[in-house]
Amino acid sequence: MSSSVYATLVVPQGFQYVEAAIFSIVPLLFWQSYKVGFARRDAKIPYPQPYAEKAEAAASKEAHRFNCLQRAHLNTVEALPIILISTLVVGLRRPILAASLCGLWTFARVLYTIGYSTGEPEKRNTTGGALHYIAQFGLVLSGIYAVVESLWGGW
Repeated sequence: MSSSVYATLVVPQGFQYVEAAIFSIVPLLFWQSYKVGFARRDAKIPYPQPYAEKAEAAASKEAHRFNCLQRAHLNTVEALPIILISTLVVGLRRPILAASLCGLWTFARVLYTIGYSTGEPEKRNTTGGALHYIAQFGLVLSGIYAVVESLWGGW
């Protein structure tokens, strides 16, 4: 007969807010995908072409706007590993901080997408979208602190 070893992960009080904050990213991604899909249709950019070509974007406002929305969506997806890992690591020690920063990041990504969707890329950070940088930087710094604290300070 083999013996099994089980581990139990104990999460701190308030971790449900971390779960909610992380899950708030799901509607953001659906919404961005929806916007990209309609912009693709309006610009008549066929699948699997990921972006309108430079000449297409220069000749068509819809194609340029599609590129902007596609970039906003993919930039969000590119940041997800950093956001998710940092939120979980910080959330194990400071769940309210982690949930607040992740929630701020998600909200700021909505503003970022709205600004970018104008077809004027410089507006992506002028409508409050730049707040995502503060949230992301806060999560990374807090994550570093949490790891150092865990390694040298114990649980």
